[in-house]
Amino acid sequence: MTTRVFPRPTEGEAITRGADGHLSVSDRPIIPFIEGDGTGPDIWRASVRVLDAAVEKAYGGRRRIAWHEVYAGEKAFRRFGNWLPDETVADFRDYLVGIKGPLTTPVGKGIRSLNVALRQMLDLYVCLRPVRWFTGVPSPVKAPEKVNMVIFRENTEDIYAGIEWEAESPEAKRLIAFLQGEMGVKKIRFPGSSGVGIKPVSREGSERLVRAAIQYALQEKRRGVTLVHKGNIMKFTEGAFRDWGYALATREFREHVVTERESWILGNKEARPDLSVAENAKMVEPGLDMAPEDFVKGVHREVEAALGLWETHGGGRWKNKLLVRDSIADITLQQVLTRPREFDVIATLNLNGDYLSDALAAQVGGIGIAPGGNINYVTGHAIFEATHGTAPKYAGLDKVNPGSVVLSGEMMLRHLGWREAAERVLKGMDGAIAAKTVTYDFARLMEGATEVKCSSFADAVISHMA
Repeated sequence: MTTRVFPRPTEGEAITRGADGHLSVSDRPIIPFIEGDGTGPDIWRASVRVLDAAVEKAYGGRRRIAWHEVYAGEKAFRRFGNWLPDETVADFRDYLVGIKGPLTTPVGKGIRSLNVALRQMLDLYVCLRPVRWFTGVPSPVKAPEKVNMVIFRENTEDIYAGIEWEAESPEAKRLIAFLQGEMGVKKIRFPGSSGVGIKPVSREGSERLVRAAIQYALQEKRRGVTLVHKGNIMKFTEGAFRDWGYALATREFREHVVTERESWILGNKEARPDLSVAENAKMVEPGLDMAPEDFVKGVHREVEAALGLWETHGGGRWKNKLLVRDSIADITLQQVLTRPREFDVIATLNLNGDYLSDALAAQVGGIGIAPGGNINYVTGHAIFEATHGTAPKYAGLDKVNPGSVVLSGEMMLRHLGWREAAERVLKGMDGAIAAKTVTYDFARLMEGATEVKCSSFADAVISHMA
């Protein structure tokens, strides 16, 4: 038997997944954690006290987390000569749910990103990023309180699959020669000096992400799901993501959802009961008179299909359904600034989600307070994590904001079904920030603030949980 480089936990019980698909969580669940590099140890010490206090206050000692340290990043390399020991991946796999701080990515070739490696090894296909404003947090926008969104970012495909070849390498030359010679590609502007990347987007990957977003939206009683894509340009990848998303929504959740265009068609018919299919189609698709005949017939079929929902969705009943719509990625980045209330749950591909997550985080205090989780809703595996970097110049100074890990822990508690403890965390964060007892990053932007250390901010959060 191979000797482990660090031991398994000696107390607590593993989280399991029942036949019904739900997590089975004991009162003493084992939770693997990676404290992280750079400022990670400071942040973790503060965060774990907040999470333990929330559980204690919510359940009066009846429940407690059995924390189990696992290793990755610099600490793992110094101790074991390995940036990501097999035992770490095995323990995240065996105990299902864990949490981690920020990690340094090794310099040189090999693992591009430890974060990405963990996501791909465990097939954590959803990157879940809730974005909301805490009263008093400094913001560059006029009305940050209007931002309340949850992003479902696809986590395993798109350009983050890491399929690319360096410019002028033999592999790049071979692929370009194949594209030009076998596939008839004419649009590589400078083939001799081009690096090449592949962007895989699958039906299965798109459907499971959209399914998770819709299930979440229905469970949490959210208003709608927006499919964000660049399908007007990348028709067979991002455009397919949109099409597969709509098809999944209307096939698996027909009773509970209405698409945006269906809402227009039904609304038109409610406003004018005598409206013909052709007239309704012209209202949904302006300029239809100038469109090709096949396109016109397609819109007519769409109108007829929507009107076929009258018994379950007509007469205004569609207004109480989950609205599923889509939005082009570049317009979305503008509208989350100018019209944030139009967005609720967002489902999108990997790169779009990366941009959107950080852009939205900037509106509500920055990535220093932005939480995140990587989840496989089929297997139950989940790793919640800091969304910021290691900030090594502040390491050991007990200075930085622990909010990202604290709120990622809040997401983890909610994922476990421990909602009462999760609410304590939010209450504590709300109270500490509203009282202007904050770390340096907020204090320098808030008039009348009391600047405190990372550990003292944890004290303040705990004191406001009551």
